[in-house]
Amino acid sequence: MKINHLALGAALLATTALTTNAHADAFNRIASFAVMQNLPDEADPMTETSPEIIDATEDGMMLVYSDSPLGAIGMIDITDPAAPQPRGAVMLDGEPTSLVLSAGKAFVAVNTSESFTAPSGILKIVDLASGTVTESCDLGGQPDSAAVAPDGTFLAIAIENERDEDLNDGAIPQMPAGSVAIIPLEDNTPDCDNMVQADVTGLADVAPGDPEPEFVDINGNGQIVVTLQENNHIAVLDRTGKVLNHFSAGAVSLDNVETAEEGAINFAGSLADVKREPDAVKWLDNDTFIIANEGDYEGGSRGFTVFNMDGTEVFDSGLSFEYAVAAAGHYPEKRSGNKGVEPEGLAVGTFGETQYAFVLSERGSMAGVYTVADGVPTLKQLLPSGIAPEGAVAIPARGLFVTANEADLGEDNGPRAHVMIYALQDAAPVYPTIASATKGDLPPIAWGALSGLAADDTAPARLYAVTDSFYSTNPQILVIDAAQTPAAIVDAMTVTRDGAPAEKIDLEGISTDGEGGFWLASEGRTDREIPHALLHVDASGAILEEVAFPDTLLANEIRFGAEGVTKIGETLWIAMQREWKDDEKGLVKLVSYNLESGAWGAVHYPLETPETGWMGLSEITADGERVLIVERDNQIGGNARVKRLYSVPTAEMVPAELGAKLPVVNKTLVRDFLPDLAAYNGYTVDKLEGFAIDANGKAYAVTDNDGTDDSSGETFFWSFDLK
Repeated sequence: MKINHLALGAALLATTALTTNAHADAFNRIASFAVMQNLPDEADPMTETSPEIIDATEDGMMLVYSDSPLGAIGMIDITDPAAPQPRGAVMLDGEPTSLVLSAGKAFVAVNTSESFTAPSGILKIVDLASGTVTESCDLGGQPDSAAVAPDGTFLAIAIENERDEDLNDGAIPQMPAGSVAIIPLEDNTPDCDNMVQADVTGLADVAPGDPEPEFVDINGNGQIVVTLQENNHIAVLDRTGKVLNHFSAGAVSLDNVETAEEGAINFAGSLADVKREPDAVKWLDNDTFIIANEGDYEGGSRGFTVFNMDGTEVFDSGLSFEYAVAAAGHYPEKRSGNKGVEPEGLAVGTFGETQYAFVLSERGSMAGVYTVADGVPTLKQLLPSGIAPEGAVAIPARGLFVTANEADLGEDNGPRAHVMIYALQDAAPVYPTIASATKGDLPPIAWGALSGLAADDTAPARLYAVTDSFYSTNPQILVIDAAQTPAAIVDAMTVTRDGAPAEKIDLEGISTDGEGGFWLASEGRTDREIPHALLHVDASGAILEEVAFPDTLLANEIRFGAEGVTKIGETLWIAMQREWKDDEKGLVKLVSYNLESGAWGAVHYPLETPETGWMGLSEITADGERVLIVERDNQIGGNARVKRLYSVPTAEMVPAELGAKLPVVNKTLVRDFLPDLAAYNGYTVDKLEGFAIDANGKAYAVTDNDGTDDSSGETFFWSFDLK
């Protein structure tokens, strides 16, 4: 199926949304809630928790989410949405897959399956005031999504009976077939005896005997729309289970799409006849609904589509959503060969007179905020969601939007799973803080993992950043116009060796050379045959000279090497991240290289003592009579303690010979960055890695988002006046 021409308009509007803050009435994040706060008192604090499907009480004062790994539902008091409070967890015997709230009760679909071939499930009812749990209907299979009719007269639950993805490479059919359970409600109590198991077999062209209903929603007329994801099909039922209409979700062909996981983002591929395979579905009105085309079995078209219930396609986003996510630095390159940004979850709500649709990128960890008129969505802004948003709910009466983000990386010293809260404000959007410029429907400059920052010698607000080894096959120098809000990445230069993208480098620092080119610091790893080196490049990024670290230094190598470089006169100074083998604990080298004599030397810099993990350096920047250094721990979220800017007198930067006893410089605290990072109302990120001072003396800082790999993808770029 050909992409709807309206997708072009969406792409154009995406450009506007990302390159100006002249918007009032924007959603901004006001709070984040780590759901481990709802763990039972006796639980290990590192117990995995995962908010997935989330809903709000009718008064909008409480959030309730399903937590599959914990086997519970969790509750959050948002009487003050900017200060959410834990209300605890209600433990359930089984795996809650979904929930929906109605009149003070949570109707929770609980998976109790013994195996893929013997699926089972129970509808459990939780009284939210008392936490009392009662078992109600035997659902006759493994449940997924649940919805309640707007008039409160019945429930619909998708009985997926999901396939075993390890059996025959996940090929379908795999019995037993799924269905849609329709349960009457009498005074908000399920009438299990009159439950209908709606038959949706024989509808799809793909494995018609094995439908796997994924997501359901109910409109004001009591009509149920259900996605059959693996079957690439959509059905509309009435409350008796009668099929009113059904049709294929269709397929799209995509050009200028990223299809390979090769350590670079290249929107140069093509995909033909990709099945949409929708996950979430939401009614926009009684005749029109929106689907998120995540893909699962064979497809995933990386966007979303609006259909009339008669099967007429109203709108398809094409690649505009993926491009917008990429322009904001959230493109998940390691998912390129699969389903890209993976739109999965949806929420819809009317705030005042404006209808909004919220589209969740599971792998890009973003929410696209769209205004909807006559069934046509227009991108208004993007929101940072936390890692892997699974569910969302709009609360128009309170001007709130909420995401539930399922990834809990606590075991790996990463961020915990969060619920994040946003408010519709008469204000400009706070995020993104930096985004690439785009032109019409062309692919944007894709970027991420900003690991070093430098300022132009003469042009105020013109900065340069380097990307690290996450993009190993296309190392880049990015040109930033920081006079715009958000800051705009206006150009990208590939670092080349003999005309080809340079290999075996890990760019972590950048400094101008005073002649139009740059000096770059590459952090080496001998075990991966990446040398520790300085690279001199011209204005186009072509390598002019490579300076390897001397053997005297390398004799004591560990993997944590050069993290920043700056030029003072004819000497380059390199900030090493951590102590090497010959360094006393708590002392890290600032290494010097004299461009005229070729002599190497160093001084020692005293590190703070970490409470947990390690302490190291991330950046070094010359500033007249002082040198400014970013020091940080490797901790994230509530464990973060040190994200700081220190100054060292330039007069003390007198290097001793490598191998000799090194002088220890004195440092003075200039700025604590923790309040800056906390101001974005998410969790504190660990990698503050870039700092620069422009030609007018304005200071800039930037964080590294790890290319959205086990990261929320959030990049924070901000400016401030130095003391």
